[in-house]
Amino acid sequence: MKPTTGSRPRGFAAMSLEQRRAIASKGGASVAPEQRTFSRNSELARAAGQKGGLSKAERAKGEADS
Repeated sequence: MKPTTGSRPRGFAAMSLEQRRAIASKGGASVAPEQRTFSRNSELARAAGQKGGLSKAERAKGEADS
């Protein structure tokens, strides 16, 4: 295995700030609006966010109990 000292940046780390911003500004553009489930159904998005928040709270509670 090669040592990592002196290695060159790869991927996004090798890009200029302008290049990274141009790519980031396109986020989600490859999916048509009618195929974006959460943009069509806000109730589904709310439920998913709530579910994620609850599981995080449960994990935190479990860690506190240990």
